Amino acid sequence: MTGVHFGELPMLTVEDGVRSCAYSPDGKSLAVGLFNGDIGVYATSTWEKIRILKGHTDWVRRIAYHPTENQIVSCSEDATVRLWDVDSGICVRILSGHESIVPGVAYSPQGDQVASAGADGTVRLWDMVTGRCTRTLPHNNWVKCVAYSPKGNQIASGSADFTVRLWNVETGDCSRILSGHSEEVGEIAYSPQGHQLASASDDMTIRLWDVDIGTCRYVLAGHHNAVSNVAYSPRGHQIVSGGQDGTVRLWDVETGVCLQTLTGHSRTVLIVQFSPKGDQVASGGWDKTVRLWDVSVRASRHVSRGHSQQVYSVKHSPNGDQIASGGLDTTVRLWDTQTGLCLRVLRGHTDTVSWAVYSPQGDQIATCGGDKTVRLWSVESGECLHVLTGHRRFVEKAAFSPQGHRVVSVSQDRSVRFWDVATGDCCAILNGHTNMVLGITYSPDGKQVATGSVDCTIRLWNVDDETCSRIMMGHEGDVNTVVYSPQGNQLASASDDMTVRIWDVESGECRFILIGHRDMVYCVAYSPKGDLLASGSKDKTTRLWDTHLGQCRTVIRNFQDIVKTVDWNPTLAGVYLVTGCGDGSVLKWQIVEEAGDCNAQLEWSATSGTLTMAGASMQDVRGLTQPNKHLLKQRGAVGEPEDLFREASKRVMTMASVVSTLKQVPNEAVQELF
Repeated sequence: MTGVHFGELPMLTVEDGVRSCAYSPDGKSLAVGLFNGDIGVYATSTWEKIRILKGHTDWVRRIAYHPTENQIVSCSEDATVRLWDVDSGICVRILSGHESIVPGVAYSPQGDQVASAGADGTVRLWDMVTGRCTRTLPHNNWVKCVAYSPKGNQIASGSADFTVRLWNVETGDCSRILSGHSEEVGEIAYSPQGHQLASASDDMTIRLWDVDIGTCRYVLAGHHNAVSNVAYSPRGHQIVSGGQDGTVRLWDVETGVCLQTLTGHSRTVLIVQFSPKGDQVASGGWDKTVRLWDVSVRASRHVSRGHSQQVYSVKHSPNGDQIASGGLDTTVRLWDTQTGLCLRVLRGHTDTVSWAVYSPQGDQIATCGGDKTVRLWSVESGECLHVLTGHRRFVEKAAFSPQGHRVVSVSQDRSVRFWDVATGDCCAILNGHTNMVLGITYSPDGKQVATGSVDCTIRLWNVDDETCSRIMMGHEGDVNTVVYSPQGNQLASASDDMTVRIWDVESGECRFILIGHRDMVYCVAYSPKGDLLASGSKDKTTRLWDTHLGQCRTVIRNFQDIVKTVDWNPTLAGVYLVTGCGDGSVLKWQIVEEAGDCNAQLEWSATSGTLTMAGASMQDVRGLTQPNKHLLKQRGAVGEPEDLFREASKRVMTMASVVSTLKQVPNEAVQELF
C-alpha cells in the first residue's frame, strides 16, 4: 500500500479547543495553540507530540514560525506576545505593551521584526534584537489580524471596523483602506507573490483584493456562517478557508470557484494552514481536534459532493469525463470526473430523480422519476429539450437505444414506453407485466430490450415487432435491475430475494445464482470487458463477481448506507467503479487485478468527508505509512500492518527466521531488527 492516499490524514485529538496552528518552514513540525494557553509541537512524519510550550495564561490566539530559525512567536488573550525556542521549549522573551487581548501576530520575512494586532485598537511593531516596540499604528476599533507582505515593506491589518488597512513599514503611514466587508475582518493573508490579499470576515465572505490598486477582484461566498481564517497555498493558486459552519473550503484563486468543501469538524473551524509543500491542510477548532487533509488527492480525485439527500443513480458519459447523478433532492448534477467540480445542476423535475443516463453520443441525458416524466437534456447547454409525458405513475428507469434515436422507459404503471428522441413523441407502449416495472436495458445490438418487474419475472421484448419473446422466471422477489453483458450473450438481474442471477440470453436458462448479499440487491452492472459484475445492496456492500465462474471475487464493505447504484468507467489509467449510496455519497474505486487477486482501491469521496473503515482488516498489510496506519485505526480498522524496514538494504526475512532470531537476542534489542 505504499503511496496510497486516502484524502485525509490522521486526526490529532488535543486537550482543549484549537485556536491556532502553524507549520514550520521545513514542514517537519506543526505547532498548535490551545484555549488553555499551551502550545503543542508535533512531528509531521509521525504526528507524535515532541514538545509542550507553557507560559500563556489564556487562549493562544495566533502562532507564527521564524522564517529561518526554529523559533515561534505567539500571542494570547493574556495581552502578551511571547518568543519561544522550540528546541529547548523555553520562552526567551515576553513582549508587553498591549492593553488588552492580542488576537494576531506575524514575523517579518527577514525575521528581524514582529507585528502584533491588539484589541486596544493598535498594531505594534517589535524589534527582535532589543524586544522594544518601535512603532504603534492606530485603527478605529479592535485590530483582529495582521500580516506582512512577502517583501516585508508593507503590513496589512484587519479590524472590527470592517476595514483592511495597508501600512508602509518604514514610515508607518496608512497607504490604503480597503472597504467592502459588512462585518468584522477576522483574518488576512497575502498571496506568495504579494500582489493579492485575501480577507475573511464575519459577513460569511472572503474578499480577494488587488494590493496595487486597492480594488476587490472576487467576493467568495459559500460559508454559511462567519469565516474565521484564510490562507494561500505556497504556489498562490488556491485559498483555504475555515468557518463557524464547521467546514474547510478550497478555492481557485483565478476563478473564485469553490473547489472542495471538506467536512469532518463537529464545531467551528478557527484555523486553517497549508503545509509548506502545499499538499496538506491542517485545520483546528472548537471540537478539540486538528484535522489533516491531503489536498493533493482531494483536488484531483474528488468525485462528487452536492446532493443533499439520497443518490439513486450515477452514470458515466460515454467518454468517461463526466458523471451524471440524480437523487431524492430532485436535481441532476453533472460532475467532472478528474477535478470533482460540479459542472452543472439540471433543475426541472418536481420529485425524486430515480435515473439519469447519457446518450451513446454523449450529447444528451435522459432522466426520469417520481413526477411521472422523462426529461431529455442537452449536456452542453443544460437546456431541457423535451418533457416526455404519458406514464401514470413513478418512472423508474430509462435507456437510450445503441443508435441514440430512441429512449425506452419503465414505470410503476406496469408499462414499457418507447419515445422518439428528435420529436419527443411516444412511439409504442408494451404491456405484459402484472406488476410495477423496475428495470430496463437495451441489448448491445439494439434488437431487444429486457425488463424486470415486481412480478418477479424478466421479459425479453423484440424491438421490431414489439412482442415479448421470452419470460424468465426464478427470482423470488422484486427484480430491481437488469443489464446485458457487453457481448450481449448474458443478462444479469438483481432482486429483493438477495440474489444476483446470470442468464443465458439465447436459451433463457439461469447459468448462475450469485449468493452472498444479506439483504435486497438494488443494482448490478457489467465491467467493460464483461468478466466482472458489480452488485450493490441494502446490506451496505458492493460485491464483484466472476461472470465465467459465478464466484465472488471481492467484497467492498463499510459503506455508511445502502448502495443504490453502481457504474463502471474504463480509462487509460485503469478501470474504475463508482457507487452511489442512500446517504447522498458518491465513491470512486479503482479495480486492480494482480497475482490472481481482485482488489478495490478507494479513490474516495463521501458527503460526510469522513473515511469509514469500521471492521476492515489491515492485518499484515505491507507498505502502510505510520500516518495512514493511525488514520485507519481512527476510522475503525483492526489488525496490525507489517512494519516498514528502517533500511531498504536489510535482507527480507521469513517468519521462521525472524522467530529464530528473536530467540537469540535480548528484548531490548528486538526493535533494532526492524
